[in-house]
Amino acid sequence: MSTMTWTAVAMAVVLIAAIGFVVVRRRRQHLRRRFGPEYEHALNQRDSRGEAEQELRAREKRFATLDITPLTPESRQSYAGQWTRLQQRFVDAPGAAVTEADELVTAAMAERGYPTGGFRQQLADLSVVHGRTLHHYRQAHEISGRATSGEASTEDLRQAMVHYRALFEELLDDGDERHPQPAKVREEQPALQDDSQQR
Repeated sequence: MSTMTWTAVAMAVVLIAAIGFVVVRRRRQHLRRRFGPEYEHALNQRDSRGEAEQELRAREKRFATLDITPLTPESRQSYAGQWTRLQQRFVDAPGAAVTEADELVTAAMAERGYPTGGFRQQLADLSVVHGRTLHHYRQAHEISGRATSGEASTEDLRQAMVHYRALFEELLDDGDERHPQPAKVREEQPALQDDSQQR
């Protein structure tokens, strides 16, 4: 081959490599924006960045096949009322309230169209839209598991309610999957304070 041919081939290789780099970078930025903290969590769970990003893209593809819909205003109001009553019950029965909080979150997920068959799949499906609050759901689930075996303190259970509420509020939100807003987690919940503070 002539020098000109080698030069042309080398330039083509460099151009292809540059285009590939830009494509990979844009995909990575998209995944970081879409999944938020869940992107880093996926990296920590996999052997390589490529594996983690492949999994996140697979989650996006699966999510696109789901029929996720916002709650009706009536359903949203009903769930909000149930949560208020649940917080009030926490004072007398914190363990039972946490169990019911898990059930209420799962019911809201199901009504929105999320499959609720297994916790790992729930996490994967929720991560596409709710990646910024998913750590709350993990924490709540972990505390709930300890509560069933009597290994969670009242303060642990209170924290579980705070964590469940973060995802619950997002599920009750307007349902705009394209522009999810981070939940505003309120540490202070009046119904979870003791009786003397409620009077």
